[in-house]
Amino acid sequence: MNTAPIARIARIALVGDRSPHVTSHARVPVLLDSLAARDGIVLDAYWIPTADAGAAAAAGTLARFDAVWVLPGSPYADEAGALAAIRVAREEGIPFLGTCGGFQHALLEYARNVCGLPDAAHAENDPGAGDPLIAPLACSLVGHEGLVRAEPGSLAESALGAERTMERYHCDYGPAPRHLPALAARGLRLSGHDEDGQVRVAELPGHPFFLATLFQPELSGDGTRPHPIVRAFAAAAVERAARREEGFPAG
Repeated sequence: MNTAPIARIARIALVGDRSPHVTSHARVPVLLDSLAARDGIVLDAYWIPTADAGAAAAAGTLARFDAVWVLPGSPYADEAGALAAIRVAREEGIPFLGTCGGFQHALLEYARNVCGLPDAAHAENDPGAGDPLIAPLACSLVGHEGLVRAEPGSLAESALGAERTMERYHCDYGPAPRHLPALAARGLRLSGHDEDGQVRVAELPGHPFFLATLFQPELSGDGTRPHPIVRAFAAAAVERAARREEGFPAG
């Protein structure tokens, strides 16, 4: 008897400047194969360089995807392109995952376009910024693994299936705590923190699936057992694809 799961298919945009030197980029094909084999989820993935993402957003091409994943690899070749991709996913109700650099730029996009802070800056892209939203971390998290606690009732907790998790990082930049109340006041939920209370996860209530993590769930294990957040994101993508096929509103 064939017990393989029935395949569900969704088209996802992988936004980032693909490089063999970025570990998370090399991990993506392994994750896609594992999702298909273990969960019956087939993600038809297209890489979109940040230099092309702005045009894809303006042309409506990105809005036709079932999900958008902004991957690590900053500084991006085109910051504006990465921000445009995030904005389309946020405004169009497209499932979104941002990891590491994707997390940082999700906060940056929200600050500029929702919170009315057009001068919000990322210190990696704008080292001369006097008061950046995304600033150098006091202690680098490159190669670091640490505990993350998800808030009860959050999308993060639901996706993880647990309140506590050990996660891997590879970053030197994170949100400056003094700016976070402005984002929270305008609806962004800061739903995961490390042991020192520093924000490591953000999400958008009311959105079908909008989750950003400073840690890199794609680096969990060897990729043959996709991280729960990656599986939850993939499931949200196929749900959107199914609704579109059935003629229902996708959001």
